[in-house]
Amino acid sequence: MHVGLSVIFQGPDGAKSDRQVYQDELKLADLAEPLDFHSIWAVEHHFTDYTMSPDVLQFLSYMAGRTKTVKLGSMVVVLPWHVTPIRVAEEVTLLDHLSGGRFIFGIGRGLGRIEFEGMGVNQEESRARFVEYAGMILEGLEKGYCEGKGQFIDQPRRDIRPAPFKTFRGRTYAAAVSPESSQIMARLGVGLLIVPQKPWESVLTELEDYRKIFRDVNGTEPPPPLVAGWTIVNEDAAQAEADARKYIGNYYQSVVDHYEFAGTHLQKMKGYEAYAPMQAAMQEKGAQEAMTDAFVGLHPWGTPDQVVEKISGIRDMIGAEGFVGVFSYGGMSAEKAEANVRLFADKVMPRLKALGAPGSIVGLAAD
Repeated sequence: MHVGLSVIFQGPDGAKSDRQVYQDELKLADLAEPLDFHSIWAVEHHFTDYTMSPDVLQFLSYMAGRTKTVKLGSMVVVLPWHVTPIRVAEEVTLLDHLSGGRFIFGIGRGLGRIEFEGMGVNQEESRARFVEYAGMILEGLEKGYCEGKGQFIDQPRRDIRPAPFKTFRGRTYAAAVSPESSQIMARLGVGLLIVPQKPWESVLTELEDYRKIFRDVNGTEPPPPLVAGWTIVNEDAAQAEADARKYIGNYYQSVVDHYEFAGTHLQKMKGYEAYAPMQAAMQEKGAQEAMTDAFVGLHPWGTPDQVVEKISGIRDMIGAEGFVGVFSYGGMSAEKAEANVRLFADKVMPRLKALGAPGSIVGLAAD
């Protein structure tokens, strides 16, 4: 398997200053290459301490200069929050040049109301904007220029300089939660980045639809999906479970708060119909606790043996050939997060790598 490390710059409840959060997370990111992870990933979010990573491409450019071989992945660039598609295409190409072609392009459409309002973007337009932006960017990265007129963008032909120097086919992934989004990604010809948050039976059903559409539209097999996981590793099984329930549980609470899942706005928002049942269920007594337990159960935690078993089980179930671990979140101390990363790298990662060569994902293969 391909194995990556992601940093998310979370600072819940003001327990640390923003500067301290960055110092701690940058230290973890600097461990990725010496500990032999295949890739470093980061996210894009704005305005709150849910994750303080407003420019994922800038961060990855910084990491490009601090590393030599590790891949660099966006998890994800939220396209509707960017002013024009061609600016994203330019920034992506520049990062690819700076890193020697090590960039893995992850894209998404966003969900947080606070972020859409702060960016002055109508959230109900997000799906249409995403499709229009993604089409222009992905075509531009292959042709070396962007042009086109759509609902939101009237782009005269302009070259991307520096010009793209190798294809992004096979190394572009998209986060997709709803069935509709999965189908859009198939038509765009991109791989899926899956964050476990609903029953695997539902994921499998949506993957089957995605794979069928991908084959029909693109005439080829889709790339194996990548899976991200909020990870806890401890030699003591009881301590691992306690930490998982505390820190992964805390993280899920931050998700509920940031996305306002306990509210009602998504039940009547165009393009977010898939979230309506969740918001409705959240209104029931005890629902949030049950959903927290379910979320914790989807992610890899336990002893090294248990974590290997969980990740390899996910791999076998959905055909994933890449895993991206998140190791610092939910108020975890810097010391605990570093111990988490180091134990994973020592006792878990070698066994995951042995499950299959990273070259089984074309876009993530070593150059």
